Amino acid sequence: MGSGGLTGVFLCGDVMLGRGIDQILPHPLDPVLTERYVHDARDYVALAEAVSGPVPRPVAPGYPWGDALALIDAARPAARVVNLETSVTRHAVPFPGKAVHYRMDPANLPALTAVRPDVVGLANNHVLDYGRRGLDDTLAALGAAGLRTAGAGADAGAARRPATVPLPGGRRLVVHALGLASSGVPRDWAATARLGGVHYGAGPHGGAATRLLARLRADRRPGDLVVVSVHWGSNWGYALAHDEVAFGHALVDAGADLVHGHSSHHPRPLETYRGRLVLHGCGDLVNDYEGITGQEGYRDDLRLLYFVTVHDEDGTLAEVRLVPLRSHRLRLEPAGERDTRWLHDTLGRISRPYGIRITPAPAEDGGPPALTARPAG
Repeated sequence: MGSGGLTGVFLCGDVMLGRGIDQILPHPLDPVLTERYVHDARDYVALAEAVSGPVPRPVAPGYPWGDALALIDAARPAARVVNLETSVTRHAVPFPGKAVHYRMDPANLPALTAVRPDVVGLANNHVLDYGRRGLDDTLAALGAAGLRTAGAGADAGAARRPATVPLPGGRRLVVHALGLASSGVPRDWAATARLGGVHYGAGPHGGAATRLLARLRADRRPGDLVVVSVHWGSNWGYALAHDEVAFGHALVDAGADLVHGHSSHHPRPLETYRGRLVLHGCGDLVNDYEGITGQEGYRDDLRLLYFVTVHDEDGTLAEVRLVPLRSHRLRLEPAGERDTRWLHDTLGRISRPYGIRITPAPAEDGGPPALTARPAG
C-alpha cells in the first residue's frame, strides 16, 4: 500500500502488555495485584492455560503478537498506529479507586517496539494506572525508544499535541488522540498547565472536544492525512451513543480523514460519513483476557487487524481489509473459516446501517481468511 494515489494505514484496537503478558516476557514485574478477585498476575496466565494449553515463558518480545507481525509487514502500510493501554513503569503504587491496573516493566518494551508503531496513542483509561509518576516513566521509556506519542504528556499542551509522521511525497500523517469520560478515563487524569496527564474530554460536547475541532480546522495543511484516535464508549455492546456518533461526524466535518475509535473489548460498527471512515470500536488486539468468562457471546477472543486504504487526493475511504485473528496461549494466530464467517455476519449486520458493506476478501498469497469493508453502494 502507499502507491498509485492510495495510502495505507494500519490501525488496531487496544494493546495491553501488562499483567499476565508482562509475566511471560523476559523481565516480569512483581506479580502482586490490588484487584478485588485476582491478587497475582500469574493467575491470568493460568486462566489462559486452562482453556488453551501451556504458555511458554519467558517468551521472545514478539510472542504476544504472534502471526500478526508477519501479516502487518506483508501489508506494507505507510504508517502504523496503536493504542497502548498499559503504564510502562516499575512504580508499584496504583492509582487509588480503580478496580484494574495495568503495568509492564520498561525492560519489556521490546514487546511494543516489535510491531514498529509510528504513533502510540496514550489517551485512555489505563495509562495513568500507576499515577503521574507512572506516566512520567511511560513517557520517558517511549521517548527513549524513539516512539512518537499522542494523547498524554507532561502538561496540557503536550497532551493535546498531535504526532506527525512523514509520508511519501512530502505529505504528513497527523494523529490526534483524545480520551472521553465514557470509556472510564477519570477526570483527575486530565493534563493541566502544571500537571501531566491525558488529553481528556468530559464528553463529545465539552470544552476539550470543542477545542479539538477548532484545532483540526486551523492546523490542517494541504496533503495531510489526519487521524483522530479517540477512546470512547463502554466495554460491551453494539449500540452506539447518539452523541458519540455525532461527534465522529463533527470530527470529519472539521478535517479528520479517519476516526480511530477504541475502548470496547470487541469490534463495533464501521461507518462511512462523507466518504470517510469512522471506526466506532476496534476491539482489543493484545491482552491477557483469554480464559476470562462472562461475555462469550461477543467473541472477544477474536481480534482484528485493520488495514485502511484511503485516496491521496481527498482522504476518502477506498477500503478496509480486516484480518481476523484469535488469542491462543496468549499469542495471536489466524482465525479459522468458521470464526471469519461469524465476524462477517456480525460486522455486516451492525455496520450496514452506517453505510458499510462487509464481504469476504480474496486470499492473499496463501494468507489467512480475511474480510473487506467498503462504502455501501
